[in-house]
Amino acid sequence: MSGVLQGSVIGPLLFLFYVNDLRDWIRNELKMFADDTKFWSRIKAVADSTILQQGLDSVCRWSDKWQLRFNVQKCKLVHIGHSLPTDYYMTEGTQKVSLKTVQEETDLGVVIRSDPKPTSQCNKSAAAARRIIAMVRRHFKKLDVEDFLLIYKTYIRPRLEFCIQSWSPYLHKDIETLERVQRTATRLVPQLRKFCYEERLRKLGLTTLKERRLQGDMIEVFKLLGGWEKIDYRQFFFLATNLYNTRGHNQRLYVSRSDSRLRQMFFSQRVVQHWNRLPQSVIEAPSVNSFKNCLDAFWAKDMGV
Repeated sequence: MSGVLQGSVIGPLLFLFYVNDLRDWIRNELKMFADDTKFWSRIKAVADSTILQQGLDSVCRWSDKWQLRFNVQKCKLVHIGHSLPTDYYMTEGTQKVSLKTVQEETDLGVVIRSDPKPTSQCNKSAAAARRIIAMVRRHFKKLDVEDFLLIYKTYIRPRLEFCIQSWSPYLHKDIETLERVQRTATRLVPQLRKFCYEERLRKLGLTTLKERRLQGDMIEVFKLLGGWEKIDYRQFFFLATNLYNTRGHNQRLYVSRSDSRLRQMFFSQRVVQHWNRLPQSVIEAPSVNSFKNCLDAFWAKDMGV
């Protein structure tokens, strides 16, 4: 009925022009990615629920004006945390259709749950990686170390680490769910099967996934504080103002209080103690790659390897 031509070079840009004014119709926080739109509000009182419903009403009026109909059946509602039991609806023609409430929803490959725990994401990622392992096992009867590393780093491990900073597991069962996949994958090399898991990792030049996640966190903090990312680091943490302690370095982070275990495992919280333990010689590295090398050398020396 309306929209832009599909398959053309300029089509995506025209579509952005077509939908870009949607944010002007809504008072709530809103994020748009291509044809996927989500908006949200912190619900503390009934008045907040009313504002959120008004946002839905505005969306429906926008769709009527531009003749770009929403599929209400695909529109879903997720209550995150302790929220008021409120129902919301969208209009489809002259009818009001209640939005379906779900416990979890996948957004750009990441599972968002009403209780923001990464268990579902870990299970999903592990299952995807195991399917790749099964396919490799069927098509490759023998693998040497070089071929295995190429396949593993290209097709298997990325499944276990997609957008990992946002859902890094902290429960032992979730950590073991991911680690078990790598343990299985390293047995694809026939000549390494007789060794234990730790020895297989050493011979392959790999680390545990838990160590890789910590390394990735440190690299991301370095990039944020060093201006390598186009993001204001103050969205996540603040530099400590009390530097009377001479140990550590001059970019120590402020340790904020967290009331829940879940909050402590957020990126902005879980990286602070590890970052503050690094020496000045590591955090003043001139480049990201240099920082990675210095970090590996420091940890190897610290653990006596």
